[in-house]
Amino acid sequence: MKWQHVDLERGLLFLPESKTGRKTIILNAPTIAVFSGLDRIGPYVIPGDDPEKPRADLKRPWEAVSKRAGLAGVRLHDLRHTYASFGAGGGLGLPIIGKLLGHSQASTTARYAHLDNDPLRRASESIAGRIAAALEGKSGKVVPINGPRSQTSL
Repeated sequence: MKWQHVDLERGLLFLPESKTGRKTIILNAPTIAVFSGLDRIGPYVIPGDDPEKPRADLKRPWEAVSKRAGLAGVRLHDLRHTYASFGAGGGLGLPIIGKLLGHSQASTTARYAHLDNDPLRRASESIAGRIAAALEGKSGKVVPINGPRSQTSL
């Protein structure tokens, strides 16, 4: 990734080539802050030993970063899964998450977005709360389920 592809003012990263071709990535505030704090010692955001060439291997630096952060055993690629999972857990739809990740197929995004029980629990509690409020006469009209079929709709 070259500095010429990074637009911090607009919060965008323009990738001329990727697995899915040319794409634009939205940079969030924490990413912009990290990029803003980096020294520009060559054309590459992450330079190699020779600042005119990109770093070829991120394994050793990632091991050092993950160890310091207490993330032993976490792979660099796991961060994409975590990002997608937080988006899904926050109620964002798979098309939006997929667009942020650069996926062209929703099925690819679905593999990344591991939903835990929290969003499901919130949905269940929301539905139950509305039903309980209706039963207490606080909202909506409640018709007994054991009545004639024509009266069962809410």
